Amino acid sequence: MDILTATDLKKYYGSGENTVKALDGIDLAVAEGEFAAIVGTSGSGKSTLLHMLGGLDRPTSGSVMVDGNDIFSLCDDELTIFRRRNIGFVFQSYNLIPTLSVYANIVMPIELDGNRPDNSYIKEIVHTLGLKDRLDSFPNQLSGGQQQRVAIARALAAKPAIILADEPTGNLDSRTSLDVMGLLRVTSEKFAQTIVMITHNEEIAQTADRIVRIEDGRIAGEHHV
Repeated sequence: MDILTATDLKKYYGSGENTVKALDGIDLAVAEGEFAAIVGTSGSGKSTLLHMLGGLDRPTSGSVMVDGNDIFSLCDDELTIFRRRNIGFVFQSYNLIPTLSVYANIVMPIELDGNRPDNSYIKEIVHTLGLKDRLDSFPNQLSGGQQQRVAIARALAAKPAIILADEPTGNLDSRTSLDVMGLLRVTSEKFAQTIVMITHNEEIAQTADRIVRIEDGRIAGEHHV
C-alpha cells in the first residue's frame, strides 16, 4: 500500500521569461515500510520536493497524499498539527534544542501535542540507536554522529507515517555517515518505518530500497537497489 503519493507536483518561482521551474510535474509513490532515496545534483529540485512532501512549503499545483490525507487541503494551523503527528524530519543540521537534554529533545514533539510518550517504545528506540547512556546529556556534549542519532530518535518517537531525511549525513565524516545510514536502515526494518531521504551522495543512496533520480525538477529515472 502506498503511504505517500505526489501527483503532478509543480513549484514555479517568478513569471514569464523569468519563471524558474523548481519542480515540473513530479509523480511519486512510496510504499508503506519502504526506504526510498531521492538523488540529484545541487539545484535539481530534490530539496524543494522534500519540502513539498513534508508540507513545509506549498506547491504551485499538484497534490501530496500522506496516509490517505490530502495535506494541502489543510489550512496552515491544521497542516502544522498534521505534520507534527504524522511526519518525522531528520535535517542535515540536526535542529536539536541546545537547552534541552537528549531525552527531552526526543519526546518534545509528543509533549507539544499534549500526549505522553510511549516509554517502552522510546526505550527500544534509544537502545537501538545506542543512546541509553546519553539521555541526560545536552546536544553540545555530543559528537555530530550522536546528535544525528538523537534527531533520528526524535523523528521516530511519535510513530509517524513517514520520516523525511534531508541530507542526513551532510555534516558528518565518511565513517560516521555510514554508521548513521546503517542505523537508518536498521530503524526502517525494525520499526517498519517508511523513510524518504534526499542525498547527493551515490554511496549513501545505495543503502535504500529504491533510488529515484531527479534532474531539472523532473524524475529522470529510478531503480531498486
